[in-house]
Parts: sequence; C-alpha cells; structure tokens
Amino acid sequence: MNDKITEMHIFDDNALFFFANIKNSVKYEIPIYQRAFAWTEKEIVQLINDIYDIDNSTENYYLGSLIVAKKENTFEVIDGQQRLTTLFIILKSLGCKIKNNLTFSCRKKSNYTLKNLTSLESLSDEEYKEKVENNIRCGRDIAISEFNRPDFDKAKFVNNLKKVIIYRIEVPKNTDLNRYFEIMNTRGEQLEQHHILKATLMSHLNGEKDKSWFSKIWDACSDMTGYVQMHFNTKDRETLFGTDWRFLNTCQLSELTLEKSGKNDRSCKIEDIIKDDFCVLSPDGVDENDKRIRFNSIIEFPHFLLHALKVFVSTQNIDVQLDEQLDDKKLCSSFSKVFGGNDKEKLSADFIVFLLKCRYLFDKYILKREFANDDFDGEWSLKELKKSKTKNTPSYITTDLGNKKEKDRTRTERAKRILMLQACFRVSYTSPKVMHWITTLLKWLTVDKNLKNLKSYEAVTEQIAKTAVYEGFLKDKKFNSGVSTPHIVFNYLDYLLWRNEPNASFTFEFRNSVEHWYPQNPSKDTFDYWENVDFFGNLCIIQREINSKFSNLDPVSKKQTFDEMIKKGSLKLRKMADKTTNKYTWRDSVCAEHGNEMIALLENACQN
Repeated sequence: MNDKITEMHIFDDNALFFFANIKNSVKYEIPIYQRAFAWTEKEIVQLINDIYDIDNSTENYYLGSLIVAKKENTFEVIDGQQRLTTLFIILKSLGCKIKNNLTFSCRKKSNYTLKNLTSLESLSDEEYKEKVENNIRCGRDIAISEFNRPDFDKAKFVNNLKKVIIYRIEVPKNTDLNRYFEIMNTRGEQLEQHHILKATLMSHLNGEKDKSWFSKIWDACSDMTGYVQMHFNTKDRETLFGTDWRFLNTCQLSELTLEKSGKNDRSCKIEDIIKDDFCVLSPDGVDENDKRIRFNSIIEFPHFLLHALKVFVSTQNIDVQLDEQLDDKKLCSSFSKVFGGNDKEKLSADFIVFLLKCRYLFDKYILKREFANDDFDGEWSLKELKKSKTKNTPSYITTDLGNKKEKDRTRTERAKRILMLQACFRVSYTSPKVMHWITTLLKWLTVDKNLKNLKSYEAVTEQIAKTAVYEGFLKDKKFNSGVSTPHIVFNYLDYLLWRNEPNASFTFEFRNSVEHWYPQNPSKDTFDYWENVDFFGNLCIIQREINSKFSNLDPVSKKQTFDEMIKKGSLKLRKMADKTTNKYTWRDSVCAEHGNEMIALLENACQN
C-alpha cells in the first residue's frame, strides 16, 4: 500500500492500545481551526450500532478514512476527528488501558477530560465546572449507557472492534491545511444505497413515462424536509393532491399525466447558470430558504424506505421474511428479497405509488419537529398541509383526527393526545433501527377504511405503549430493575400523568439517563447505602447533560441543587421531589408509597 496510506486497526488480539501498531511516540492532535467535539447521542449510538452489527462472516470492516498532516511525531487531524474522538471515548468506556495520544490544540478542558475520562466523578463541583468539557463527558455517558443495555453483548462488540480498520491518509507536505479543511467540509455527498436502489427499481420499468414519474415521486419522497406535496411543481402537485393540495389521488402510475417541458421545466441552460444574478428556485419560484423547511422529519429517507417496504410486503401479502431491525446498511439487500423474482416491472410500478401514499400518510399522521418563528429548539408538531385560500402557498393546520360530526374541541384534544403519545415513542426509541411503532401506525393508516374512522387512531397508537410496558415491565413484575428499566415505562407514565393534568407545562424531551433518587453509591461518609435503591419508586429519568454529580447526592440535596431542572423535567420526577422532605423518610416509607402508586397507574392503564 502507498506509504501515505496506512491501514490502522483500532486494536488487535495482543494489545488494547489505541491504534496499537503505532509507536509510543506518535500522537494525534486536533488543530484549533477544527470545532470541538460535537457528536450527539444520534451519531455516537449510530457508530456503536454499526460496529455491533458487523456480520460474523466479515473479516475486515472499513470504517472510513482519517485525513492527517504529519508534523514530526504528531499527526494533525484534518478530517475524521469526530469519529476518532468517539472511538477513543468508546475504548476508554470499555475499560481499555489505552494511551492518551489524542489531544486538542489550545483546548485545556478537552485534553483534561480525555485524560481523566474514567475518574471525573471524584472531582468537586467547582473542579468539575472548571476542568471538564461537557460534550466529551456526555459522550462517555452515552457509550456506557449503550454498553450497559441488558441486550448488549459486550464481548461481541469487542470482537467486532478487532475487525475495524480505518485508512490513515497523509496529505502531501506544504499543503495549505486551512484551505484543504475548507474543501473537505464543502465537498459533495457520496453515492448512497438509496441512489443505487432508485436506479435498480427504475431499470425494471419499460415505459419512459413510467420511469419519469417514478423518478419524480422518488425524488420528492427522498427529501424528508417539509411536506411531500411541496417537492412537486405546481402542476404535478395538483395532479397528485388536487387543487387544494390536501388529498392524495391514489391512481396508478400509468394513469398519471406526464407534464411536458415548458415554463415549469426546472432544467437550466449553461449561459443562464453562469450569470451573476442566477439563483436556484423551488418549483413554486420560492427561494430554497423558504420557511417550509421549518418541518423536519424524525427519520431519514433510507429508514423511511424500510418502513414503507415492510408495510408494502404486509399489505400486498408478499411471502418474504424481512429483518426485524430497520438496518439502513441492508437497504439494498432487503429490497432484493422482495424484487428479486418475477413481475419486477409491476412490483416497481406498484411500490412507487405505494411509497408516495406512505409518505403522504407519514407527513399527515406522524409527528415532525417544527422550527417556527426562528425557534432553534423546535417543538413536536402534528399538522397537515393545505393550499392557502389567498395565495399559491401552503398553510398548516392541526391534523384532523376525528369525525366531522364531533366538536372541534374534541378532535383537537384527541390530536394533542396522539401527538404526545408519538413524542413519547420518539424519545423512548432513539435509534431509527427500532422505531417499529412507525411501521405499525403506517400499516393501520394504509387501510382505506381506517382513515374513515380516525377516532380509533388514538387507541391504536396508545396500544403500542401499553404492549411495550406490559411486556417489558408489568408482565413479569420487573419493578426492581434499576437502570435497566425500559425508557418507555417512564415516558408512558409521564403521558398518563400529563393526561390527568393536560394543562401541566410539560413536553417530552430526550431524557435518556435512568437515575436513582436515593443514590446507588452515596457520597463517602454522608449517609448509608440502601438495598432497595433499584425499586421503580426510587427511579427517575433525566437528560444526560445534567451534571453527573446528580447520582451521588441525597434526595433533599438533589431537590435543592437541581430545582430548576426538576421543574422542567419528568412528571414522575416532579412528584418525587414534591414528596421529598427528608432523605430517611423517603427511604423508609415515601418511596414505596410513590412507587406503588405509579405502578398501579400503569397497571390500570394497560388493563383497559
């Protein structure tokens, strides 16, 4: 292999050092022009899952490249630092005794945190604030949480890590690193599986008209921002969704009228493109920064395709066994199971129409994240699109989830409950691989008769939660499972508490750390260990960003120290704080009373 390109193993059978085949003197440095470590739970969990899911038959698993510039015995990292830092955090979290050969230039907090990643809990509060980079510490907590999942096989993960290889690529000497970094971060996207899949399915079609409509529908569905109607030009939009853009025309591909090239043709001449005043317009002549981008999907297109495929197989009674997990790495192989036999042309034509139907239903009946009025945090949204009465623009209203004979208030309240239930699912099942609730709801929604009885949609939605809570908690009375208690149990309980007090100021957030109210490991010499700390009544769910010192404080101190967080936190946590007056009365009686009350609330709900 070229001496500028090196295969780097994460670690091998003989050692547990970071990049074990590198000499002790070699170091990696993240330059100051790079941003600090910024990967969130989504990216970290995805990387862990990618490694965990490596096939047994795979000998080497290539995880991408690390672009570096060599300076004496140090490699300056130009591209790949987020993945590099995450791998370092993963190995530390696994307890590997690796070298501290990764540093950040001019970032003391980051370097201190990396070096002391396994001993941060010993710091005082003042030291913690002064020395610790919270994003790196948070990354460690996320990794540890994944490794501690009851269904996580740590030995399998470590074995898969031994298969992982990264290409370390050195840039030539005298390269302008700042310019190179800029180019690397503005480069185009790589060809992905769904691009290959599109070409494969289109190749099954013979007519140019069908291929053209297939491409239009696929491209519109692949853009998961906003609503699918707005990814068609005006004429096609009215063909597919009517003059008010609100209801899908479910005709077959061959019945659609193909628009002729003309004033709505989005192609551009080169002489126009090179003009100074040229800009890219949407089909409606609206700048691409239009506010319709304010709606973001909770999943990306490859995972949406897998949901649609599962629903398609079920509704079409196709005798194919698909993998339970929604693994986007197996996108093409999953589709080949369905489209590998005869009637490929019919299946492809039927699927693209079905895909559009699924996307239309997904947009209308599955929650999104809405960023309106320059709101950077966003909020959960369950709305449908229709054409504005005064302009050729979209307007958004709360999705109608009832019978026209019902009062508006009744339908609005039902929509709010369904929104809260789906938000409950979204924060409980953070990995897109296990968002099976979306498949379940789409299966129900694709049955036309069900859309005429949308009052039942609430019961169908809530049944998903009831089944999960019963199977994972109530059935075998797993009331002392501690941090292994499924997150859906806490979140569905919060939903029930909110439903009893719908005016309470509460929203579902990504509270993904199960903690003990009376601590599992009390601070030294402050109070006694308690053998019943894992009882459900003593458990709460909080955001991982909360100071890790939370776990060591007694209940009264937690109530005082984290008062603001508690007021905005889980409804169960708020109840626990309200009931806490003394750390000993909590342990002796109040915890049991609270826990039994919450369990009874869950049991009553799941029996109905």
